[in-house]
Amino acid sequence: MKKILVFILLIILSVTVASTFAIWNIALKGNTPGKNVTLYVYPGTSGKVLSEQLDSANAILNPWWFKVASRAFKLNDKVKAGRYIITPAMTNRGLVRMFNLGLQSPHNLILSGNIRSMEKLASIISGKISSDSAKILQTLKDKTLIDSLGFDKYSFPGMFLLNTYEIYWTSSPKEIVLRLHSEYNKFWNQERQQKARDLNLSPIEVVTLASIVAEESNIKSEHPVIAGVYINRLKRGIPLQADPTIKYALNDPSIKRILYQHLEIDSPYNTYKIKGLPPGPITIPSPSVIDAVLDYSKHNYLYFCAKPSLDGSHNFASTLSAHNRNARAYQSAISKLK
Repeated sequence: MKKILVFILLIILSVTVASTFAIWNIALKGNTPGKNVTLYVYPGTSGKVLSEQLDSANAILNPWWFKVASRAFKLNDKVKAGRYIITPAMTNRGLVRMFNLGLQSPHNLILSGNIRSMEKLASIISGKISSDSAKILQTLKDKTLIDSLGFDKYSFPGMFLLNTYEIYWTSSPKEIVLRLHSEYNKFWNQERQQKARDLNLSPIEVVTLASIVAEESNIKSEHPVIAGVYINRLKRGIPLQADPTIKYALNDPSIKRILYQHLEIDSPYNTYKIKGLPPGPITIPSPSVIDAVLDYSKHNYLYFCAKPSLDGSHNFASTLSAHNRNARAYQSAISKLK
């Protein structure tokens, strides 16, 4: 009987060792294709659904191996949500560990181009996090949140900076806003704040002016010069008379020529009627344009007009008579196109 018991124990031990070896062999096998696969896991996803999702996305080579590893290493029944990158030759054990710990991969939120409204900003952000644009927009218009950050509904767009930010797909809209507020504070270091004070402007006023400058020209070298024109007007109490602010007030950036009838609009953004800066930015300017305002060109220009070459560049003038000559030359060039 002792021999039989020893024999049975040896068999059990052998099976156990063999099973353990087999499981570890499966666990340490590479089970992913030779390319990266991006997988979005939504809240509430079960381990079973995750296995099916991995299989349908061709993110694993052998679904059975992954299921064995999932049981052996106790894959959470409710997998942590996130954006995961399945890399080549990941082992089954590595996959289970990644999902159990929520080791998701960050990606880039790129703010670029003309962002003239919170709706456009919400749409851009919604493509990078799990929340939809409606929920994001609700956060971007949350008065309590805006007030707590030291802004109002007009100035709040100036908190955002065109740049590339590394974020997680599971970030909430509020977390994104707080992250971008942190970036705003980093940008407005002591040096930039001092330059703003030297202009007798607040940081948000500098951003507002930069938004106008950005809309006036696509030529980088002109930005400090145009900024100097507007700063000269501000110092002398002359209305800015900035056409981009009229387009913003009319909510029509496609307008090619500003007519007298456009100038009658009743809006805080009508810089033909109201002296000084509008209450907030008309678009989100890039950091380089903000710096162009802070490092504006010092000159005597009070006017600028598109050149008759029609290449997007401008002629600058210190007197109205000189400006009128430049304007007539431009109008003549335009009329020849008709």
